[in-house]
Amino acid sequence: MTEIDQFESVFKAAAKDVFRYQQPAWNRVLVVTDQDEQTTGELERQLHSFLDQVLPQVAWERLSGSELTSVGELLQQVEAFKPDLVCTYRNLHTQAWRWPYSLGDYVEVLVQHTAMPVLLLPHPLESPPVALPTNTDRVMAITDHLTGDAQLVSIAASLTAPEGVLFLTHIEDEETFQRYMDVIAKVPELDTDTARQAIQRQLLKEPADYIESCRQGLQQAGRPLRVESIVQMGRHLEQYRSLIRQHAADLLVFPASKEGMVAMQGRAYTLAVELRRVPLLLL
Repeated sequence: MTEIDQFESVFKAAAKDVFRYQQPAWNRVLVVTDQDEQTTGELERQLHSFLDQVLPQVAWERLSGSELTSVGELLQQVEAFKPDLVCTYRNLHTQAWRWPYSLGDYVEVLVQHTAMPVLLLPHPLESPPVALPTNTDRVMAITDHLTGDAQLVSIAASLTAPEGVLFLTHIEDEETFQRYMDVIAKVPELDTDTARQAIQRQLLKEPADYIESCRQGLQQAGRPLRVESIVQMGRHLEQYRSLIRQHAADLLVFPASKEGMVAMQGRAYTLAVELRRVPLLLL
């Protein structure tokens, strides 16, 4: 490696993303169900309790089962209401909730076709029943690319109850890392052990540094919460299940769609399908 290459590497390693809090606009919330008006009203009241500490002054609207007959109608109604947040549950308007293999057409199209976040709840007929948490004092933002994602962190922070805990979680995919290490091991010019240690250290250092920047940025923005850092190597689904149990997360926040993509991100879709018993905020 030349001195110029060394200088460039040191310079790039020293450059860090700085977090700046972006207060989301939470003014209108739309509750969508396939139940009757009375049952929809009961769900709305539960959501009031769940979100009251973080969304105390929003306007609530509802769409019950009799008001929707197709996915197209749902999209039209959402466009008419122009909510900042849609609250619904998995397998809306389908019996597929009996089989844990999908989110259902309504939810999948809603997440991909609209720009607002979707709060996805466990299905009301889930067995055993799942009660909504009473508040959001333990929120977990999860991703495999946390560094620079100010939107994810800002939204998760805005939905964390005052004096609550925001877990900023970055899981570096161990299988992908090992695949690249296997390739490096076949290149004679590269020292495999040194590369393994240096690359792993840098992969974990960057999100850890960004979380520290988030902690400082949220403090400067006056957000009354505690930030906990979780940066690990692992297998995503297994790791997240363990972390959710360990930290008793009330709400998970993660990116589900990406600009230019028609379908939900593969890993996000897997998480949304598999994690059936905890509220998910899909961005």
